[in-house]
Amino acid sequence: MFGREVYFKCENFQKVGAFKARGALNALLNLPSSSGDVVTHSSGNHGAALAWAARKLGKTAYVICPTNASRFKRDAVERYGGILVDCGPAISQRETALQSFQHERDATFVPPYDSADIVAGQGTATLELLEDVPQATEVWVPIGGGGLASGAVVASNGHCDVVGCEPELARDAHDSLAEGRRLPALPPTSIADGLLSSLGQLNFEILHRARVPIRLVSEDEIRAATILIWQTLKIVIEPSSAVPVAAALKEDRSTKGAIAIILSGGNIQPNLS
Repeated sequence: MFGREVYFKCENFQKVGAFKARGALNALLNLPSSSGDVVTHSSGNHGAALAWAARKLGKTAYVICPTNASRFKRDAVERYGGILVDCGPAISQRETALQSFQHERDATFVPPYDSADIVAGQGTATLELLEDVPQATEVWVPIGGGGLASGAVVASNGHCDVVGCEPELARDAHDSLAEGRRLPALPPTSIADGLLSSLGQLNFEILHRARVPIRLVSEDEIRAATILIWQTLKIVIEPSSAVPVAAALKEDRSTKGAIAIILSGGNIQPNLS
Protein backbone atom coordinates (compact mmCIF):
# COMPACT_ATOMS: atom_id res chain seq x y z
CA MET A 1 0.00 0.00 0.00
CA PHE A 2 2.89 2.37 0.68
CA GLY A 3 5.01 1.17 -2.22
CA ARG A 4 7.99 0.46 0.05
CA GLU A 5 8.96 -1.15 3.34
CA VAL A 6 7.40 0.55 6.38
CA TYR A 7 8.16 0.15 10.08
CA PHE A 8 5.93 1.45 12.88
CA LYS A 9 7.13 2.66 16.27
CA CYS A 10 4.14 1.99 18.52
CA GLU A 11 4.12 4.72 21.16
CA ASN A 12 0.44 3.93 21.70
CA PHE A 13 1.75 1.05 23.84
CA GLN A 14 3.27 3.42 26.41
CA LYS A 15 1.83 3.30 29.94
CA VAL A 16 0.00 6.60 29.40
CA GLY A 17 -0.91 5.67 25.84
CA ALA A 18 1.41 8.15 24.11
CA PHE A 19 5.04 9.16 23.57
CA LYS A 20 4.50 12.05 26.00
CA ALA A 21 5.56 9.79 28.88
CA ARG A 22 9.15 10.16 27.71
CA GLY A 23 9.40 13.93 27.81
CA ALA A 24 7.39 14.33 31.00
CA LEU A 25 9.55 11.92 32.99
CA ASN A 26 12.78 13.35 31.61
CA ALA A 27 11.69 16.90 32.47
CA LEU A 28 10.80 15.97 36.05
CA LEU A 29 14.02 14.01 36.58
CA ASN A 30 15.96 17.13 35.55
CA LEU A 31 14.21 19.47 38.02
CA PRO A 32 16.13 20.56 41.13
CA SER A 33 15.70 18.12 44.01
CA SER A 34 14.09 20.90 46.05
CA SER A 35 11.26 21.46 43.56
CA GLY A 36 7.73 20.56 44.61
CA ASP A 37 4.51 20.23 42.67
CA VAL A 38 4.28 20.90 38.94
CA VAL A 39 1.79 22.49 36.56
CA THR A 40 1.28 22.42 32.81
CA HIS A 41 -1.33 23.12 30.16
CA SER A 42 -2.44 20.30 27.88
CA SER A 43 -5.35 19.02 25.82
CA GLY A 44 -4.74 15.58 27.30
CA ASN A 45 -1.73 13.40 26.50
CA HIS A 46 1.00 15.58 28.04
CA GLY A 47 -1.22 16.22 31.05
CA ALA A 48 -1.73 12.51 31.66
CA ALA A 49 1.98 11.85 31.16
CA LEU A 50 2.96 14.58 33.62
CA ALA A 51 0.45 13.27 36.17
CA TRP A 52 1.91 9.77 35.82
CA ALA A 53 5.52 10.96 36.08
CA ALA A 54 4.74 13.25 39.01
CA ARG A 55 3.06 10.47 40.96
CA LYS A 56 6.08 8.20 40.42
CA LEU A 57 8.28 10.91 41.94
CA GLY A 58 5.98 11.79 44.84
CA LYS A 59 4.70 15.08 43.37
CA THR A 60 1.29 16.43 42.39
CA ALA A 61 0.63 17.61 38.84
CA TYR A 62 -1.92 20.33 38.07
CA VAL A 63 -3.11 20.26 34.47
CA ILE A 64 -4.77 23.27 32.87
CA CYS A 65 -7.01 21.61 30.31
CA PRO A 66 -9.65 22.92 27.87
CA THR A 67 -13.18 22.04 28.90
CA ASN A 68 -13.84 20.78 25.37
CA ALA A 69 -10.89 18.37 25.42
CA SER A 70 -11.54 14.67 24.96
CA ARG A 71 -13.42 13.29 27.98
CA PHE A 72 -11.30 10.17 27.69
CA LYS A 73 -8.09 12.22 27.96
CA ARG A 74 -9.39 14.39 30.81
CA ASP A 75 -10.32 11.24 32.72
CA ALA A 76 -6.81 9.86 32.10
CA VAL A 77 -5.24 12.91 33.77
CA GLU A 78 -7.27 12.24 36.91
CA ARG A 79 -6.71 8.49 36.73
CA TYR A 80 -2.94 9.05 36.91
CA GLY A 81 -3.31 11.38 39.88
CA GLY A 82 -3.38 14.78 38.18
CA ILE A 83 -5.69 17.63 39.21
CA LEU A 84 -7.60 19.30 36.37
CA VAL A 85 -7.90 23.07 36.12
CA ASP A 86 -10.45 24.08 33.48
CA CYS A 87 -9.80 26.67 30.77
CA GLY A 88 -11.09 27.70 27.34
CA PRO A 89 -10.04 26.00 24.07
CA ALA A 90 -7.67 28.66 22.66
CA ILE A 91 -3.92 28.58 23.34
CA SER A 92 -4.15 32.13 24.70
CA GLN A 93 -6.77 30.99 27.20
CA ARG A 94 -4.52 28.16 28.38
CA GLU A 95 -1.65 30.58 28.90
CA THR A 96 -3.82 33.09 30.77
CA ALA A 97 -5.12 30.34 33.05
CA LEU A 98 -1.54 29.21 33.68
CA GLN A 99 -0.47 32.73 34.70
CA SER A 100 -3.44 33.03 37.07
CA PHE A 101 -2.69 29.64 38.60
CA GLN A 102 0.97 30.46 39.22
CA HIS A 103 -0.02 33.69 40.95
CA GLU A 104 -2.05 31.64 43.42
CA ARG A 105 0.07 28.51 43.90
CA ASP A 106 3.72 27.56 44.10
CA ALA A 107 4.21 25.01 41.32
CA THR A 108 6.92 24.57 38.68
CA PHE A 109 5.75 24.95 35.10
CA VAL A 110 6.65 22.00 32.87
CA PRO A 111 6.05 23.02 29.23
CA PRO A 112 4.20 20.50 27.07
CA TYR A 113 6.70 20.73 24.21
CA ASP A 114 8.80 23.95 24.14
CA SER A 115 11.62 22.77 26.40
CA ALA A 116 15.04 21.19 25.88
CA ASP A 117 14.30 18.49 28.46
CA ILE A 118 10.98 17.66 26.80
CA VAL A 119 12.59 17.54 23.34
CA ALA A 120 15.38 15.28 24.61
CA GLY A 121 12.89 12.92 26.22
CA GLN A 122 10.71 12.70 23.12
CA GLY A 123 13.83 12.12 21.02
CA THR A 124 14.40 8.78 22.73
CA ALA A 125 11.53 7.35 20.65
CA THR A 126 13.52 8.00 17.46
CA LEU A 127 16.75 6.88 19.13
CA GLU A 128 15.23 3.48 19.95
CA LEU A 129 13.63 3.27 16.53
CA LEU A 130 16.90 3.79 14.67
CA GLU A 131 18.67 1.28 16.90
CA ASP A 132 16.11 -1.32 15.80
CA VAL A 133 15.74 -0.16 12.19
CA PRO A 134 19.06 1.39 11.14
CA GLN A 135 18.13 0.97 7.47
CA ALA A 136 15.30 3.53 7.73
CA THR A 137 15.92 6.41 5.33
CA GLU A 138 13.14 8.60 6.76
CA VAL A 139 11.27 8.99 10.05
CA TRP A 140 7.72 10.34 9.66
CA VAL A 141 6.17 12.05 12.67
CA PRO A 142 3.06 14.11 13.47
CA ILE A 143 3.56 17.73 14.52
CA GLY A 144 1.58 19.66 17.09
CA GLY A 145 3.84 21.61 19.43
CA GLY A 146 6.82 20.02 17.70
CA GLY A 147 8.50 18.18 20.59
CA LEU A 148 8.40 14.76 18.92
CA ALA A 149 9.55 16.11 15.55
CA SER A 150 12.40 18.24 16.92
CA GLY A 151 13.44 15.35 19.16
CA ALA A 152 13.55 13.16 16.06
CA VAL A 153 15.85 15.66 14.35
CA VAL A 154 18.22 15.70 17.33
CA ALA A 155 18.18 11.92 17.80
CA SER A 156 18.62 11.08 14.10
CA ASN A 157 21.64 13.42 13.94
CA GLY A 158 21.60 13.50 10.15
CA HIS A 159 21.58 9.71 9.72
CA CYS A 160 18.12 9.85 8.14
CA ASP A 161 15.58 12.47 7.09
CA VAL A 162 12.73 13.59 9.33
CA VAL A 163 9.37 14.31 7.69
CA GLY A 164 6.77 16.24 9.69
CA CYS A 165 3.05 15.79 9.08
CA GLU A 166 0.11 18.04 9.95
CA PRO A 167 -3.64 18.30 9.38
CA GLU A 168 -4.60 20.93 6.81
CA LEU A 169 -6.84 22.47 9.50
CA ALA A 170 -3.91 22.81 11.93
CA ARG A 171 -1.07 23.77 9.59
CA ASP A 172 0.80 26.39 11.62
CA ALA A 173 4.08 24.42 11.55
CA HIS A 174 3.87 24.07 7.76
CA ASP A 175 3.16 27.77 7.29
CA SER A 176 5.70 28.87 9.90
CA LEU A 177 8.53 26.92 8.31
CA ALA A 178 7.51 28.12 4.83
CA GLU A 179 7.56 31.77 5.94
CA GLY A 180 10.60 31.48 8.19
CA ARG A 181 8.80 32.84 11.26
CA ARG A 182 6.62 31.26 13.91
CA LEU A 183 2.91 31.78 13.31
CA PRO A 184 0.05 31.29 15.80
CA ALA A 185 -2.02 28.12 15.84
CA LEU A 186 -5.22 27.99 13.82
CA PRO A 187 -8.61 27.57 15.55
CA PRO A 188 -8.83 24.07 17.08
CA THR A 189 -11.03 22.25 14.58
CA SER A 190 -9.18 19.12 13.43
CA ILE A 191 -10.14 15.58 14.44
CA ALA A 192 -6.42 15.19 15.32
CA ASP A 193 -6.94 16.82 18.72
CA GLY A 194 -3.39 16.11 19.89
CA LEU A 195 -1.95 18.34 17.14
CA LEU A 196 -3.77 21.59 17.87
CA SER A 197 -0.98 23.23 19.88
CA SER A 198 1.05 26.13 18.52
CA LEU A 199 4.56 25.21 17.36
CA GLY A 200 7.06 25.89 20.14
CA GLN A 201 9.83 28.46 19.65
CA LEU A 202 12.70 26.06 20.39
CA ASN A 203 11.08 23.44 18.20
CA PHE A 204 10.58 25.90 15.35
CA GLU A 205 14.27 26.77 15.47
CA ILE A 206 15.34 23.11 15.38
CA LEU A 207 12.96 22.22 12.53
CA HIS A 208 13.77 25.36 10.56
CA ARG A 209 17.51 24.81 10.86
CA ALA A 210 17.12 21.18 9.73
CA ARG A 211 14.80 22.21 6.87
CA VAL A 212 12.25 19.59 7.84
CA PRO A 213 9.51 19.26 5.19
CA ILE A 214 5.90 19.25 6.35
CA ARG A 215 3.24 17.17 4.60
CA LEU A 216 -0.43 18.13 4.93
CA VAL A 217 -3.45 15.83 5.01
CA SER A 218 -7.22 16.33 5.01
CA GLU A 219 -9.66 15.26 7.70
CA ASP A 220 -11.03 12.48 5.48
CA GLU A 221 -7.50 11.20 4.88
CA ILE A 222 -6.84 11.16 8.64
CA ARG A 223 -10.03 9.18 9.28
CA ALA A 224 -9.21 6.68 6.54
CA ALA A 225 -5.66 6.18 7.83
CA THR A 226 -6.89 5.68 11.41
CA ILE A 227 -9.27 2.96 10.29
CA LEU A 228 -6.58 1.40 8.09
CA ILE A 229 -4.26 0.93 11.08
CA TRP A 230 -7.09 -0.44 13.22
CA GLN A 231 -7.99 -2.96 10.53
CA THR A 232 -4.54 -4.04 9.35
CA LEU A 233 -2.22 -3.76 12.37
CA LYS A 234 -5.05 -4.66 14.80
CA ILE A 235 -3.96 -1.97 17.25
CA VAL A 236 -5.68 1.15 18.56
CA ILE A 237 -4.31 4.54 17.54
CA GLU A 238 -5.85 8.00 17.83
CA PRO A 239 -6.34 10.26 14.78
CA SER A 240 -3.23 12.33 15.59
CA SER A 241 -1.14 9.17 15.13
CA ALA A 242 -2.70 8.54 11.74
CA VAL A 243 -1.58 11.87 10.27
CA PRO A 244 1.89 10.62 9.15
CA VAL A 245 0.30 7.38 7.95
CA ALA A 246 -2.08 9.36 5.75
CA ALA A 247 0.75 11.53 4.47
CA ALA A 248 3.04 8.60 3.67
CA LEU A 249 0.26 6.89 1.72
CA LYS A 250 0.20 9.91 -0.62
CA GLU A 251 3.95 9.98 -1.19
CA ASP A 252 5.46 9.34 -4.62
CA ARG A 253 5.52 5.56 -5.03
CA SER A 254 8.76 5.71 -7.04
CA THR A 255 10.65 6.69 -3.87
CA LYS A 256 12.61 3.76 -2.52
CA GLY A 257 14.13 2.90 0.84
CA ALA A 258 12.55 1.80 4.10
CA ILE A 259 10.71 4.40 6.16
CA ALA A 260 9.61 4.47 9.79
CA ILE A 261 6.42 6.04 11.13
CA ILE A 262 5.99 6.94 14.78
CA LEU A 263 2.45 6.12 15.92
CA SER A 264 2.36 8.78 18.60
CA GLY A 265 -0.54 7.60 20.76
CA GLY A 266 -3.71 5.59 21.18
CA ASN A 267 -5.88 7.61 23.54
CA ILE A 268 -9.32 7.59 21.98
CA GLN A 269 -12.78 6.89 23.37
CA PRO A 270 -14.40 4.03 21.41
CA ASN A 271 -17.88 4.76 20.10
CA LEU A 272 -19.87 1.54 19.95
CA SER A 273 -23.28 3.12 19.49
